[in-house]
Amino acid sequence: MVVAEALDRLSRDQENVAALFKRLRFAGIQLVTLAEGEISELHVGLKGTMNALFLKDLADKTRRGLRGRVEAGRSGGGNAYGYQVVNPSSGKGDQTRGERVIHPAEAAVVRRIFQEYADGASPRWIAMRLNAEGTAAPRARAWGASAINGNRARGTGILNNELYVGRLVWNRPHYVKDPDTGRRRSRANGSEGLVSVEVPHLRIAPQELWDAVRARQATLDRADATEPGHKRTFWSQQRPRYLFSGLMRCGACGGGYSKISATAFGCSTARNKGPTACTNRLTIRRDVLEQTVLEGLATRLMDPALFAEFVTAFTTEWNRLQGEIAGERAAHAAELERVRRQSERLIDAIADGAPPAMVNDRLRELDARRVKLEERIATAAKPAPRLHPNLAQLYRQKVADLTEVLAKDDAAEMRELIRGLVEAVALVPEDGKLRVEIRGELASILALAEGARNDKGAGVTGALCEQIKIAAGTGNHPQLTLRPVAC
Repeated sequence: MVVAEALDRLSRDQENVAALFKRLRFAGIQLVTLAEGEISELHVGLKGTMNALFLKDLADKTRRGLRGRVEAGRSGGGNAYGYQVVNPSSGKGDQTRGERVIHPAEAAVVRRIFQEYADGASPRWIAMRLNAEGTAAPRARAWGASAINGNRARGTGILNNELYVGRLVWNRPHYVKDPDTGRRRSRANGSEGLVSVEVPHLRIAPQELWDAVRARQATLDRADATEPGHKRTFWSQQRPRYLFSGLMRCGACGGGYSKISATAFGCSTARNKGPTACTNRLTIRRDVLEQTVLEGLATRLMDPALFAEFVTAFTTEWNRLQGEIAGERAAHAAELERVRRQSERLIDAIADGAPPAMVNDRLRELDARRVKLEERIATAAKPAPRLHPNLAQLYRQKVADLTEVLAKDDAAEMRELIRGLVEAVALVPEDGKLRVEIRGELASILALAEGARNDKGAGVTGALCEQIKIAAGTGNHPQLTLRPVAC
């Protein structure tokens, strides 16, 4: 039994409440709340709808309250660099919350950023100078170019924040929750929803400096990007430009590796935030990186000797799990047999003349228990898949075949398949050189190899993908690491 104060204490989302109720009902678990009693489908439908409407109404009232605070010139949530929030007393025993005042030290940094950018410095150069001098950054992190440059369309970044010229703009974006991940996604609001209030006492940057920054930003705009109706290409929005884009990580700071020239990749953190954030200035050519990773996939990540070790470890672990499953299945089968015998004895007792009213309740309990046991036995885990002894050789041949077609113009699908084999590529500085570490996604590797010999490879990977991941370096002594993952 699951007990809660009310249904909305579990969730106010209709989909979540219905899914939880459905799974509890399937598992034979009763859901009870102090407010509604035992929960049924009727409660899930009606109360779920009422709770969802309450949440929407609460959000509307919160936005209305924030709008009133902004129209009064106070903070509508959050704070900008260069200001501090104070709560002065109103003289009536309470406090007026949301008042902001200029922070002198941070305001000087803001004016410096505006001036240096107007004089021709790039946001990256400004960020590196600030980090080198030890200037405190927003949120106690290192300065980055994006914190300065931001997004002009959304008014983010120091150079685009209109509060620095005494204009408080609120309600630029709104947020929606991704139903698959539960994460919030920002969406830009139209101009009709913006709230703009003049707050001249909060001005930090002079108007002429603000205009100089706007003028320089305009000169740096690409002509095609400023044309009405301009859209980025589908390919640039949906697919990575290079084979391992987004998968490369700096082994020193954990930041991403990005394109720094026509042929080379480098640590983004070291170049955008300076040596105080990361000292790794080593670069690697794109063709060298891709060749190294592909060779590592083919010859290191599934080396036959290492794969034999993996098969042994996997078989031992799987046999242990299967033993537990078999024991549980046997216990359920034995209990089911006892329930059936008890039910038969009660039926025989009724046939011999026992009053039915005395045994009906017990008979119903046994029948309900019988149904649950039969469901558990029917849904028990299936026997373990077997790993082909030549799986490593099959995999290496498939990778070799893939590398031959990567050079073709229509190799987009093959590139996505190769990317699916790689979880991450770590570039670790070592003795003045970069050591490449490949972390492979075992489920994809086994799917590729199993697909060469068996149309049921998906069933094999489905059993393995939540069990073990492997990692191997590309040095002279690759190591195989078995890491159980929570199922």
